[in-house]
Amino acid sequence: MASLTPQVSPGTAPGAAPAPAPSRPGRPRRPRVWRGAVLLLAAVYFLVPLIASFVFTVKAPGRGFSLDAYGQIFSAEGFGGSLLLSLGLGLATIVLVLLLTLPAVVAVRLGAPRLRPVLEVVCTLPLIVPPITFVAGISTVLRWGPDYLATTPLYQTMIAVQNPDFPVVLVLAYVVLALPFAYRSLDAGLGAIDVRTLSEAARNLGASWPHVLLRVIIPNMRSAMASASFLTLALVLGEFTIARLLSFETFPNWIYRISGSQAQVSVAVSVFSLLITWLLLLALSSAGARQRSGS
Repeated sequence: MASLTPQVSPGTAPGAAPAPAPSRPGRPRRPRVWRGAVLLLAAVYFLVPLIASFVFTVKAPGRGFSLDAYGQIFSAEGFGGSLLLSLGLGLATIVLVLLLTLPAVVAVRLGAPRLRPVLEVVCTLPLIVPPITFVAGISTVLRWGPDYLATTPLYQTMIAVQNPDFPVVLVLAYVVLALPFAYRSLDAGLGAIDVRTLSEAARNLGASWPHVLLRVIIPNMRSAMASASFLTLALVLGEFTIARLLSFETFPNWIYRISGSQAQVSVAVSVFSLLITWLLLLALSSAGARQRSGS
């Protein structure tokens, strides 16, 4: 019979642990100078215009430093109405974008993977259509509608979507513009989870497809849905061309309107809205990091 005594290398005392294998010397870490240079250039690109705008808003002629421009923001005429209109348009756009994009992305991922390139092309197509061309087509349809639909039930619909209190036509236009950003966020979030295994397990337990979508898939995609919602809201709050050419006073159009008479207030509102957007982005990033750490 072969001996069961462990082999001991020469020069090692009996009963002593074997010496660890010598580690290979690693490559010397080179200083990543280019990373710091890129971050510095990005900081200069973003912070210098912001600092210049802030200096313009707090520098009062003959009085020096003053925060009067920021104090006049909430009392400026039209501020509350235009901001609430843009927020309402943003919320409606977010709901409609998620209702259109999320089921389509899930259905293609589970049932028809070959259609994924088609869906990607359709959702990213608005990126190659200039907004001025897009709004020119919308305005042509809106001018054509009342003349040719006056005797049909669609005439009232054509008038209702142009209601200045809540222009639904802007929601429809913003949905098209937000599709590429929402699709990318949702597709990335769906790719980070094993959606096929989760859906098959839920189906084997007797869950219906709406239950699978609402109780299994959506809770695992909260971070991706939040990213898509934030990008959509940022797009709506900053969109100017379509609302301007269609003569609706959204928040960006209000800023443009008062810039001629209250230049400091308009720039102060822009700086204030940009800071609010950054805070929302930081909150979203923190929430996503907490969700990943909890998972």
